[in-house]
Amino acid sequence: MSDPLMIPCAHCGGLNRLPSARLDDAPRCGYCKQPVLNDAPFALDEAGFARQARGDLPLLVDVWAAWCGPCRAFAPVFEQAAARLRGRCRLAKLDSEAHPRLAGQLGIRSIPSLLLYRDGREVARQSGALPLPQLLDWLRGQGIAPLP
Repeated sequence: MSDPLMIPCAHCGGLNRLPSARLDDAPRCGYCKQPVLNDAPFALDEAGFARQARGDLPLLVDVWAAWCGPCRAFAPVFEQAAARLRGRCRLAKLDSEAHPRLAGQLGIRSIPSLLLYRDGREVARQSGALPLPQLLDWLRGQGIAPLP
């Protein structure tokens, strides 16, 4: 039997206890019945940030703004990465214009910025838009292997 993971739902924030061996089985949230793991990034806000960052699966946050050209160019790359990382890492987007206080608390100085969290702590940071192969290589260097 595999070790259970505590994973917050991207939709309602409810904590779900899931066996690690069943992450590829499209588990549903015990509270809202939505998929716990998504093939697309989810929106992050101040209210849910701490809970999402503390989940047992790593959390990769893309800090962006609508007026930022490189952010808009990077958005499809981040979405492609979400599909390749399902069950290995959760991907979220934080709109720095809508949540400036949280962006400030996170020490965001430029956008787009990528922040990687494990067990509630930031473990890596990357500034600037990356092409998909470079993003996946960066994550491999952090111990997160994408799906083929």
